Amino acid sequence: MTNIIVLGAGMVGSAMAADLSKKHNVTIADLSIQRLDYVKEKHQNINILQVDVCDTKKLQSVLAAYDFVVCAVPGFLGFQTIKTVIEAGKNVVDISFFPENALELDALAKAKGVTAIVDCGVAPGMHNIILGYYNEKLKLTDFETLVGGLPKIKKWPFNYKAPFSPIDVIEEYTRPARYVENGNIIIREALTDCEFVEFDKVGTLESFNSDGLRSILFTMPHIKNMKEKTLRYPGHVEYVRVLKDSGFFSEKKIMVNGTEISPLDFTSKILFNEWKLGETEEELTVMRITLKGENNNGEKEEVVYNLYDEYCPETQTSSMARTTGYTATAVANMFLEGLFTEKGIFPPELIGKHESCFEYILNYLKERNVNYIKTQTIQKV
Repeated sequence: MTNIIVLGAGMVGSAMAADLSKKHNVTIADLSIQRLDYVKEKHQNINILQVDVCDTKKLQSVLAAYDFVVCAVPGFLGFQTIKTVIEAGKNVVDISFFPENALELDALAKAKGVTAIVDCGVAPGMHNIILGYYNEKLKLTDFETLVGGLPKIKKWPFNYKAPFSPIDVIEEYTRPARYVENGNIIIREALTDCEFVEFDKVGTLESFNSDGLRSILFTMPHIKNMKEKTLRYPGHVEYVRVLKDSGFFSEKKIMVNGTEISPLDFTSKILFNEWKLGETEEELTVMRITLKGENNNGEKEEVVYNLYDEYCPETQTSSMARTTGYTATAVANMFLEGLFTEKGIFPPELIGKHESCFEYILNYLKERNVNYIKTQTIQKV
């Protein structure tokens, strides 16, 4: 059995540790002993370890005992943590969604003989894998992803809950969104170009620009039109824009009664309880991936993948943890079984291009009842 360490004991990290522990010896590490104790109480077969990933020397010494690393730390810690893991010579799968460009670490990973598969969640993650696969099958012209995680019960005013920290959610609302239009990279503010979209089982949702293309901008520059948009219940965007435009997301510190505080820190604290998803609170994930292109017969082809997933009461696992975490654990097991052996930094689209990897991941998810439903339309010449 492989010795695996999962860095981060949040809702997604703990779900990944539980899934991996079915086949491997798993240790989960976190700074919070409270989170670690919670995981241990639920999963006696998982080892726990208190670690501060910011202490790079300590982290490197800890990693020496493990064969493989899964990284699920908050985004702002992700890049440095992955760098430390690579410097320790450990293969890694990462879901931390950090703002920096992971490809900057490619030379280091190759020099260390390391495979690092990054952005390996639902989106970014699974939509990259599907894109990578169809990029080998079609001459693609268009790629669009609409994705969101939502509570089943709406609570005014935000109608939103998150299985990860508010600071990472706010990052989606503040980081400029990049998309591709007619072959040109366009940069817009997040929360723009709002549209209403209909989904089975959910109804009307509101989509808005977010920065989810990431590595695809550089690995798939031949695709003329590409966009990723986040989904929320109608009305959510307006309330968030009020906060954003009023300065509540600013990192610039202000003086309040003799104490310096950044509005972002204050807002995150307030929203933590407002947006915190309960451990057994029902929620869902919805995603629609649309690819358009030309097949080998010169016919126009459209492929659509729809995902609808809910909280699993049997395992008490959130849908976002299932759809995000099980994509990462699928890739981890795929790598450990020898289906992918290249060295360097790999965003998921460079994994999905291999048919054996693509089929393995989809089947792995299907076994866990995470089902991507495909429809295909061919327009005859």
